[in-house]
Amino acid sequence: MIEVLHAGLCDLVMDQGRPGWGALGVPVGGAADPAALAAANRLVGNDATAAGLEITLKGPGLRFPLGCVVALAGARFAATRSSGAAIVWGETVVLAAGETLNLEQAETGCRCWLALRGGLAVPPVMGSRSTFLPAGFGGYRGRALRAGDVLASSATAGAVRLLRARVPAIEWDAPLRVVAGPQAGQFDDAGLLAFFAGNYRVEAASDRRGLRLGGPAVTHARAELPSQGVLPGAVQVPPDGRPIVLGWDGPVTGGYPVIAGVIAADMAKLAQLRPGDAVRFATIELERARPLAIEQWEIEELT
Repeated sequence: MIEVLHAGLCDLVMDQGRPGWGALGVPVGGAADPAALAAANRLVGNDATAAGLEITLKGPGLRFPLGCVVALAGARFAATRSSGAAIVWGETVVLAAGETLNLEQAETGCRCWLALRGGLAVPPVMGSRSTFLPAGFGGYRGRALRAGDVLASSATAGAVRLLRARVPAIEWDAPLRVVAGPQAGQFDDAGLLAFFAGNYRVEAASDRRGLRLGGPAVTHARAELPSQGVLPGAVQVPPDGRPIVLGWDGPVTGGYPVIAGVIAADMAKLAQLRPGDAVRFATIELERARPLAIEQWEIEELT
């Protein structure tokens, strides 16, 4: 059980998402970095598909009346327990009955994931416990957590294993690697040069639906197209020429030309970009991108 003492900026119940509902306009959604949530779940003895919390930029204050086994993965936040001791990131943490966990500002990056033993017991919708904010369903009452909310967890018996995660490093200064999009041929040399040589910044009007980028305008031959299927990481160019990188709760179809798509290996970095962060793009061949998608999280036992 978790009691929310105070809410963070945007605390959402998330699991690995709800694939297979695109025909009804529902994206897969789920954790912005599913590998990070899966690693946190493994640290507490859960299946990778268990629901946890996705916490953005500023975290909540949580109380565990019955105690709990928890783990945090993703961006590091300033985090302390009742005693004032700092919470170790990427390790199994045992909280006693009545202990609190306080997460303040993100020290680097944007999002972290909190897993607790047994997972969060919220009703599944379309096969997933993930929150889908744009439509207000899933997760905890279809919304971000608020002070006073109480969430249940599924009881899990058995011995606690103390584990540590070896986290893959994010190259913050490196560009986002992209493969050519289906409409890349519609962009002239000037448009392609602006896109690949441009220095962009994530704008404040960005969220899980997409990251809006400020910077050089990208010119193209046609402003709009018949709707086509799109995925998270697709880089659309609307009529004003300012790229939008579609996010995890973004539309499943779109009518703007897609110049490029962020490769799977860099989606974890995309999840950690915050307003004001610099963004550059670099092309990579699809054959080189595929092997990079292999997950690099390693879990080891503490001795």
